[in-house]
Amino acid sequence: MLQLIKNAHLWDPQPKGVVDLLVAFGRIVEVGQNLKPSGLALQVWDLEGRTVTPGLIDQHVHIAGAGGNQGFSSLTQEVQAEELWSTGTTTVVGLMGTEGILRSLTAVYAKAMALREEGMSAYMYSGFYGIDSTHLTGSVQSDMLLLEPVLGCKVAISDTRSSFPTDLELARLLRQVILGGATARKKGILHVHLGALASKLEPLMRLVRDFSYPIQHISPTHTNRTSELFDEAMVFAKSGGRIDLTTGASRFEDPSKSFVRAIDAGLDPDLLTFSSDGHAGLSAVVAAKNGVELCAPLTHNLREMIKIHRAEGLNLDMALKPVTTGPAMNLGLKQKGRLAQGYDADLCVFEDDWTLSGVMGMGNWKYDPSGRFELGRTATPSKV
Repeated sequence: MLQLIKNAHLWDPQPKGVVDLLVAFGRIVEVGQNLKPSGLALQVWDLEGRTVTPGLIDQHVHIAGAGGNQGFSSLTQEVQAEELWSTGTTTVVGLMGTEGILRSLTAVYAKAMALREEGMSAYMYSGFYGIDSTHLTGSVQSDMLLLEPVLGCKVAISDTRSSFPTDLELARLLRQVILGGATARKKGILHVHLGALASKLEPLMRLVRDFSYPIQHISPTHTNRTSELFDEAMVFAKSGGRIDLTTGASRFEDPSKSFVRAIDAGLDPDLLTFSSDGHAGLSAVVAAKNGVELCAPLTHNLREMIKIHRAEGLNLDMALKPVTTGPAMNLGLKQKGRLAQGYDADLCVFEDDWTLSGVMGMGNWKYDPSGRFELGRTATPSKV
């Protein structure tokens, strides 16, 4: 089905002015002013100058639920596609949390595939907190090779709940990620949960310094858990690594403020990413400190992106980077994060007050609170 989205005030995330987008087979075919594909019957959507941005990418979500921190009754529930669409999220990466007993990689894989059936671009990591990584096909490397949704592996360091992996164990795990990714034509990411112990990011710096692994394959998250940890994370980023800031919990200040702090320190904004930690199970102390419930919310990537622009005063193209181009480059998803010819048709539509009024995933309208895009119905074809 061909669709023409007219009069979109487009941010690519760079500003492109008011343009039209031609969408076909889930991709953006053309972007330009006054597009008139002669003789074609199209679905036409006139946005009348509304702001359009790339769909948001959330690279750390407990899509199959997570362990509870207040007893069995606090185990969190799996994520529903509607929750993601309503936050502007069009691409999600699922993963496991602290334990691999009550939650399983099989459930994460099944949920990722279910989200794909509902039109979401869904991926996942093997592993969990422990170095004795769980996997689906015999090893992390074979998961990377044989399962298209698997982008890498998760592990935890500098946390009392981690398995305290040695440098050699981390190096061998990263080797599996890189080799599996090379054959499967994936970037390969070691996604590293950071706790608040004094070791901070030093084990990761040793992977780069002592084992000569490229820093681009290492993706530390929860880097804004404490001010001291974030200071060290900025040193990691100045060495060329990307650092991920958690928006839904585990933060010492608003992530929007930490983002501005990093920019003021001279960091490249493309090296900073946001993720929600959505549906993580939180302790009562952490939840109260961050003003959230015991289940980490999915909404805060969108909230913090808007705050960077409106409250902190940065240009919209800068505010979009940690939720669009930054995670796309971190994950090696070459057709995500932008709205340009050849990219996936994942986009968000905003009203003047920054209310989210429409979301398209892979060329299909998925969120439509205003009824403008007639979800589940076909618009009247128009000759253009």
